[in-house]
Amino acid sequence: MTATEYKRRRRALANAIGPNAIAIVPAASEVVRNRDVHYPFRQNSDFVYLTGFAEPDAVAVIAPKRNDGEYVLFCRPRDPEREQWDGRRAGVDGATADFGADQAYPLSQIDEVMPTLIDGRERLYFAIGSDAALDARVMGWVNRVRANIRAGACAPETFVTIESVLHEMRLRKSPAEIKQMRRAAEISAAAHRRLMQICEPGMNEARLEAEFHHVCAVSGARDQAYSPIVGGGANGCILHYVENRAPLRDGDLVLIDAGCELGGYASDITRTFPVNGRFSAPQRALYELVLEAQAAAIGKAKPGNLWNEPHDEAVKVLTKGLIHLGLLKGKLAELIKEEAHKPYYMHRTGHWLGMDVHDVGSYKQKGAWRPFEPGMVLTVEPGLYLADADEIPEHYRQIGIRIEDDVLITESGNEVLSAAAPKDPDAIESLMADN
Repeated sequence: MTATEYKRRRRALANAIGPNAIAIVPAASEVVRNRDVHYPFRQNSDFVYLTGFAEPDAVAVIAPKRNDGEYVLFCRPRDPEREQWDGRRAGVDGATADFGADQAYPLSQIDEVMPTLIDGRERLYFAIGSDAALDARVMGWVNRVRANIRAGACAPETFVTIESVLHEMRLRKSPAEIKQMRRAAEISAAAHRRLMQICEPGMNEARLEAEFHHVCAVSGARDQAYSPIVGGGANGCILHYVENRAPLRDGDLVLIDAGCELGGYASDITRTFPVNGRFSAPQRALYELVLEAQAAAIGKAKPGNLWNEPHDEAVKVLTKGLIHLGLLKGKLAELIKEEAHKPYYMHRTGHWLGMDVHDVGSYKQKGAWRPFEPGMVLTVEPGLYLADADEIPEHYRQIGIRIEDDVLITESGNEVLSAAAPKDPDAIESLMADN
């Protein structure tokens, strides 16, 4: 993202909260994994959305109409000794010169400076309740202002969760964000194609996971948006299976739910294909049903339609198909009302996608499902999971299928960002036969 993009976002937030308010947005902190080793650092999405600043423990302040500048950044100072060990820091000068802050202060001065920024503001926006330490620290700053009321200080009287504003901004993607997400989906789609090309019976699930990481990394996306799921056979029926260490058996399907993160933006793609390159008749029947359900759901993902419509359409198609295959018995309308599909399809058909794989943004407004708008990005991911159960015919057992794509709502309908990952069963078999 460019400096202009970050500046545009900060200006939009300032306009949304108004001139009598102030917003405080903290960065993430490093987390210890074991002794002197940290987990890989990943910046707080709200913070990096506004700043582009990748260092831990910083705090951004947006103070509309402030005479000395609306954007103040508190960050770690330069420290040559620590930088020798841990890497370069921007420091206070870099925060203004390279990251667009109007003013910057070292973190050691935050308790001194923050009350002066809060003083005179009527409303204070921050992530209320998300971090007890942050709540306590903010109230400490506010109480310091309150202590000076007799001297003319004025403390905020209204506290507002910043998510109500900032997450609505993040829900609607800009052209720059869409470009980034399209590229992330392209990289992940290429990795899924590669896995189809190399898969064979006897290979370990971990081998496919490693190959996915490799293809993404050499394409510029070192990070994954989430822990990849590589589930062969019955493992594909476990929705969040992440062990990824079992051998792949001839005659089984393998379900792979994996997506890279590029420049802070997630992709999220699931493909299911036969380990030996050929669908059996029962596998193909179930697979084509899920594919039909996904196509119907994607058809409902367009401006003006409501969030629940893709899910309702997928449930309708799946329920009808399960009746046809003999897995459900009864009248379609009654089975849908009874949610008879849930033993075989127990999750929703999608979620918002963006900087987080399960991205921010409400699904309802004033108690009603919200309509789709251009710039929103969601996943569409129906599935069927038929584990070992007496009521399931033997030829359908241990089959888990999910097909998931990343879908951008456009002015005229939608764009499937992940379309380069094959999902037609004939196309999958052809790709696997070519290797």
